[in-house]
Amino acid sequence: MTTEPDLCGQGALVTGAGVRVGRALALALAAHGARVAVHYNTSVGPAEEVVAAIRAGGGQAVALRADLADPEAPATLVAEAAAACGPLDILANSASVFQRGTLEETTLEDWERHMAINLRAPFLLCQAFARHVGERSGCHIINITDWRVQRPGKAYLAYIVSKAGLEALTRSLARALGPHVQVNAIAPGAILPPAGDDGAYFARLGQRIPARRTGSPEEIVKAALYLLSAGFVTGETITVDGGEHLL
Repeated sequence: MTTEPDLCGQGALVTGAGVRVGRALALALAAHGARVAVHYNTSVGPAEEVVAAIRAGGGQAVALRADLADPEAPATLVAEAAAACGPLDILANSASVFQRGTLEETTLEDWERHMAINLRAPFLLCQAFARHVGERSGCHIINITDWRVQRPGKAYLAYIVSKAGLEALTRSLARALGPHVQVNAIAPGAILPPAGDDGAYFARLGQRIPARRTGSPEEIVKAALYLLSAGFVTGETITVDGGEHLL
């Protein structure tokens, strides 16, 4: 039987928390009692909606803006989140850049932006979080990667490489930060339609994966809540894709 975590009194920072998976994670952590720092860059309206929803439910939340492409931003964001929410116990790295690009199409600018947002920023956030936590136990880092890391294609080269780096970082940090911080990753599959999809592609995709359906952000939330309640799991990646990685 899975026991859902009691996060009352804990502080959490969720990046990219105004939209998509980050939004679902922020709302779920708050629903389980955490005080949540809702990070956003350009999605100020959606981030404020998340904060309003959390407060309406009796929870505590604050919206914090940071451009994670700026290497100085992660440390500042962790400090601001701690100042607003108290000691941080949870860091969820959900903010991401996802752009198509083959070997021939990927420019240096494309490459550097993916590495900056998807890999360097999580590293710097984890570094600042670890310094903030110190010797305090029972803390968690959850990184959002992608099932494509297991079966990389050629259409999203910079994105896949950046997420592969994030999975490697997850394993390395699990060793470096144990036993005080558990570090795990979740690799989503077809959870939400990509930007610009009218729903047709997403519907077809659901018919060809083993689960015969697409998922929802709630699937990622369930995986995150499991990791937050599993005291003997670290350095792992949970693939939540309905078996798409098997194709």
